[in-house]
Amino acid sequence: MARFTGKTALVTGAGSGLGAEVAKLLALEEAKVIALDIKFPDTPDEPSSITRRQLDVTIPEQWDELVTSLTNDGVEVDILINAAGVLDNGNLHELELDSWRHILAVDVDGVMLGMRAIIPQMKARGRGAIVNFSSILADVSLIGSPAYHAAKGAVTNLTRNAAVTYAPDNVRVNAIHPGIIATPMVANQPKKFIGEALGRTPMGRMGTTREIATVVLFIASDDASFMTGSAVAVDGGFTAH
Repeated sequence: MARFTGKTALVTGAGSGLGAEVAKLLALEEAKVIALDIKFPDTPDEPSSITRRQLDVTIPEQWDELVTSLTNDGVEVDILINAAGVLDNGNLHELELDSWRHILAVDVDGVMLGMRAIIPQMKARGRGAIVNFSSILADVSLIGSPAYHAAKGAVTNLTRNAAVTYAPDNVRVNAIHPGIIATPMVANQPKKFIGEALGRTPMGRMGTTREIATVVLFIASDDASFMTGSAVAVDGGFTAH
C-alpha cells in the first residue's frame, strides 16, 4: 500500500514549481490531492486524481469558502502543504512598501490563513500533518530579497509555535528549508543572486523540485510520526558550510 492511500492533501502554490511537484508525488502515492493556486497552466502535467481549485492564499474569505465547500462534501483534510510563495529582488533601500506587503501577504499571511482554516478540523479529529515552505534564508542571508528573508523567518517561527501548540492534538507542524532550487521563481532572479547562492553551496548545483518534494512527502507521512517543530534543510550543504 502506498503511504497516502485514503488520505486527502491540500497543496497551495500547486500551479507550478515546488507545489506542483509535491502535489504530483502525493497523487502518485494515492493521496486525494486538492491543488490550490491563483492560476494554473493551461495544459496539466499531473495525475488525473488531482483536483484543481483556484484560491488566493492572501484572502481569508476564500479560505472560509473552501472549508465550507469541503465540509459540505464530507472531505476531511489529513495533510496541508503550504507551498505558495513569491520572491522579491533588489535591496532594502530600493524596496517599495507595496512590494514588501505583497511578499509578506503571500509568504506569511498565506501560511497563517491556511493553518487557521484547516487546523480546527485536524484538531477535532486528533490527527493531521502540516508542512510549511520556509527557506534556508530564514537562518542565513544572501544579498538582496529583504522581504523574502523576513517572511521566511516568520514562517519558521510560526511553524514552531503551531507545532508546540497543537502537539497534544496529534497535529504535526514542520517546515522545509530548501536551498537554491531550479524553479521558475528562482530563474527570474538576478544572476548575482543565483551566483552567490551556488558559490556558497558545497554541492555546486541547484537542487531539483523532486529532491525537495520527496523530503516533504516523508515529513507529511506517518513515517515521521514523532517529528514536529522541525526545520529541515535540503540545501546541498549550504547551511553546513
